[in-house]
Amino acid sequence: EVQAVESGGGLVQPGGSRTLSCQVSGVSHPVWVVSWFRQIPGKEREGIACVSRGDGVKYYADSVKGRWTVSRDNPKNAVELRMTDLSPQDTAVYYCAVTTQFPVPPNIWSGSGSCLRPADVGTWGQGTQVTVSS
Repeated sequence: EVQAVESGGGLVQPGGSRTLSCQVSGVSHPVWVVSWFRQIPGKEREGIACVSRGDGVKYYADSVKGRWTVSRDNPKNAVELRMTDLSPQDTAVYYCAVTTQFPVPPNIWSGSGSCLRPADVGTWGQGTQVTVSS
């Protein structure tokens, strides 16, 4: 059974940084993609970043590009999201999702934006709360 488990959430001061981790397990496919999303209360779930375990290609939403970094640790089957310059507007529940089956080649799937669309990804984690406040 494929599983994704987030960790690293908590309280952060404005301007601070936080690193979230997504631990993936139960995957037998050689290529899979991990996507990060966030959901602010009352708003739709928003895709933030994704990275392929295979070729390491990354995609970012415009809202975080240049501020945040997604990275993979293949031996550990983990993906991290490094968030910097946090503001109260970044307060949300952060989710990771792992996708192991693709309707088209994974690089095309990710490049089309599917890795940042909630309806297109596979297995979700339970989420971790990040609160940015002084």
